[in-house]
Amino acid sequence: MEYKVDTTASTIEWQGSKPTGNHTGTIAVKEGTFMATDSTIQSGTFVIDMQSIEVTDLEGEEKSNLEAHLMGTVEGKEGDFFNVQEYPEATFEVTGITEEEGTTMLQGNLTMKEVTKNISFPVTISKNNDTYTISSKDFSIDRTKWNVNYGSKSVFEGLGDKFINDEIQLTINLEAKKA
Repeated sequence: MEYKVDTTASTIEWQGSKPTGNHTGTIAVKEGTFMATDSTIQSGTFVIDMQSIEVTDLEGEEKSNLEAHLMGTVEGKEGDFFNVQEYPEATFEVTGITEEEGTTMLQGNLTMKEVTKNISFPVTISKNNDTYTISSKDFSIDRTKWNVNYGSKSVFEGLGDKFINDEIQLTINLEAKKA
């Protein structure tokens, strides 16, 4: 059976941190489908709209300035983070589901900025009638593996306490209905 992601009911939440604090926000799922039997998701592809990066812990000019910096819409700073004009979408392709110590792990290839890396993260998958819900626990990815290097002390020397942690914490909630 094919299931189609309900983009209005699906969210990706992110948190980035630095020594002086952290920022939180959301990114929208643009589209997605997966194939599933009654009990298992077999395959799937999800498209993430990188132009929808939103900061949720700031307001006004601070909010719009950070969003612009993350998206790379500030002249001269396009490549600092996600450069959404050149790379408007990221994709996640499911490669498998395993059980590890009683926890369901979803594996897949995450492609951002034309770099693909396999990641896995803990999920809860539930099915209610014709609707699947896939919810992750909080998990982290190392942004530098996708060449998102701005402010990384593992990439640049001499940043002192002006660095940004390499790990981005993510929480994913997807809802999908029978296509």
